[in-house]
Amino acid sequence: MGSIKKQRKKFIPPTHPWKRLRLEEESKIKKEYGFKTKEEIWKSEYKLKKFKRQAKKLIAAETKQAVIEKSQLINKLMKYGLANESTKIEDVLNLNSNNLMDRRLQTMVFRNNLSRSIKQARQFISHGHIMIGNKKITSPSYLVLKSEEDKIAFSALSSLASPEHPERFKQEAKDELKKEPKKEKVREERPKRKPVKLRKR
Repeated sequence: MGSIKKQRKKFIPPTHPWKRLRLEEESKIKKEYGFKTKEEIWKSEYKLKKFKRQAKKLIAAETKQAVIEKSQLINKLMKYGLANESTKIEDVLNLNSNNLMDRRLQTMVFRNNLSRSIKQARQFISHGHIMIGNKKITSPSYLVLKSEEDKIAFSALSSLASPEHPERFKQEAKDELKKEPKKEKVREERPKRKPVKLRKR
């Protein structure tokens, strides 16, 4: 029998989870990125903290090994579209959680107009309608590599592969609605009623 895999921490809950500002910010992020639970937000924040913690250690180090690891970290971030060739190790500290959340498959599906809403994007992925190249991805939190951006599409076996499917995003129809000027409602003037004269008895 093989050894049991050690469970590693995927997130650290906030020390003060009931602070009003935090709750408002998390509620806003949850709505924007279509998260199901706040744990998903904490996972993204924890992953980013790990990158920053590693960057801080490498900035302080001056060994040959540190130079190699700096290059490895930047190359890793470049693969995820979080850095480029001109990025320095100090720039890693300027990354925010939104940068990481923008790389999620759920976000990419919605922004590539493959769904009509961020929640629908999650549904499409979870139900196995989305593929990256020849891989079916069913995890909305999957971080899309830079090289995979153009490979996101509907599965050929999915009914959503047809552009005529009623659930598909219709860009042309949306553009037409934007072009059409809103018709102003014209109020019809009602004829004034003549005052009724009461007969004297």
